[in-house]
Amino acid sequence: MDGPSTPISVEDLEEAFDEQGRKASPVLPSTTKNYLIDIDGTVGEDVPNEEPERMVTATPYPDALETINGWHSEGHIITFFTARTEQHREATEGWLDAHGFRYHGLLMGKPRGGNYHWIDNHIVRATRFNTRFTDLIRRTVEIEVFDDD
Repeated sequence: MDGPSTPISVEDLEEAFDEQGRKASPVLPSTTKNYLIDIDGTVGEDVPNEEPERMVTATPYPDALETINGWHSEGHIITFFTARTEQHREATEGWLDAHGFRYHGLLMGKPRGGNYHWIDNHIVRATRFNTRFTDLIRRTVEIEVFDDD
């Protein structure tokens, strides 16, 4: 693939409304998932920013390639979100393309260090990667939420 493909169009978004019935930011159709996927240690060998020469030779995880490209083919949105910096963009895009990853976007500069707390007005589903891509399953877990009292 030559770089990112065009994501879902604005016309495909659905209207949304807040609790008072006011128009809110539009949302994806319920059948479309919006995947934000890390690169290093998630879809391929874990390469720190301090060793950029390894970024072009890192080994991808075959199950990641197959799973992500399958999601893309199903019409889901694939955006890679990496702690690599803008100076690593060309090498990163080249690596993704050389290995055949199909995606819509690439966001650079994710905060480093993990322990992420994503706060958003939209539903966020967190999935921790642990050694290999498999089918996603639903599991009940404890989460932190804002106290609405």
